[in-house]
Amino acid sequence: MSSDFYRMKRLPPYVIAEVNSLRHAARQSGRDIIDLGMGNPDLPPPQHVIDKLCEVAAKPDAHGYSQSKGIPGLRRAQANYYARRFGVDVDPESEVVVTMGSKEGLASLATAITAPGDVVLAPNPSYPIHTFGFIIAGATIRSVPTTPDDDYFASLERAMAFTVPRPSILVVNYPSNPTAETVDLAFYERLVAWARENKVWIISDLAYSELYYDGNPTVSILQVKGAKDVAIEFTSLSKTFSMAGWRIGFAVGNRELIAAMTRVKSYLDYGAFTPIQAAACAALNGPQDIVETNRQLYHKRRDVLVEVFGRAGWEIPPPRASMFAWAPLPPALAHMGSLEFSKQMLEHADVAVAPGVGYGEDGEGFVRIALVENEQRLRQAARNLRRWFQQMGLNTPAAGRQAG
Repeated sequence: MSSDFYRMKRLPPYVIAEVNSLRHAARQSGRDIIDLGMGNPDLPPPQHVIDKLCEVAAKPDAHGYSQSKGIPGLRRAQANYYARRFGVDVDPESEVVVTMGSKEGLASLATAITAPGDVVLAPNPSYPIHTFGFIIAGATIRSVPTTPDDDYFASLERAMAFTVPRPSILVVNYPSNPTAETVDLAFYERLVAWARENKVWIISDLAYSELYYDGNPTVSILQVKGAKDVAIEFTSLSKTFSMAGWRIGFAVGNRELIAAMTRVKSYLDYGAFTPIQAAACAALNGPQDIVETNRQLYHKRRDVLVEVFGRAGWEIPPPRASMFAWAPLPPALAHMGSLEFSKQMLEHADVAVAPGVGYGEDGEGFVRIALVENEQRLRQAARNLRRWFQQMGLNTPAAGRQAG
């Protein structure tokens, strides 16, 4: 009996899991690890959302199978969100499907629309599901940059000219995880025009739609006229409402893609637990002050991180959106590579971060820092880092640059 499974051979070891294992072992030994690795919100959901979950869960008839595509009320709530936030009209019956988080949704869509040998354009570095969801489905990945400039579009043109078979799908993710880069509506207008011309589907991941800073709201690709002819977009309640473990997300957009995804999901699941879907309705339809409160909290954490890590000797570019900072390794330690640096940082500073190489080869030289600890813990992390840097003679940004 062979255990040489086809799909397993296409999945490399999960680099980030190596650091996670070391972090777990350190905590098991009693060390106080400041975890800035996983994007796991430390904030509670709104109380009225928890109350709705408990209310519906107490009903005797709430515990049967739900609906794979999502209960009608939740699909309407998501359509209303798109109307008020982006000014986009969405049909909740044919253009919305509820997913068990963005990750499951992207994997289900990949299963629905790709065949072995298909070529998918995906950003590098990127959140792993953007590539491996399609690799598991049998597709081949051709990498494109994340930075939304003229070089980005030049890379798309090269991919169409020199790839056989021609790519049929493009994945985009702004605000980007892990790089935190953002785009404006003009970028999406150009992208939609390119996709229509080249007959390419666009899959947009907008999971961080509400975590934007400095007064620059994020935009949706569906705001572009004609975008629904070529695009589908994923959003999530995980970060906006601190409901990561609830696993509620959405796909919105092109009817053909929604229908294909809905059909696959109908074979795989019966949808999220109905009380959770009812509580998600309360989140989308209820008071939205929590959205601004969370945004301001992450904004403040960002500013604290940049300030205190900078004073410790590590200059961090301030992200314009998302709950992550994409940080180049301190110049004097860049020779370590992102994985070894992350291990050494955990060992000597008791701070966990995610190595950039875990998001693709173009992530080498960076680490992703999650804003998931409070300001006091961020300051403690900076003190730990300063001690570690001082042990190596790197106690100022200037010293770090000179040593590099």
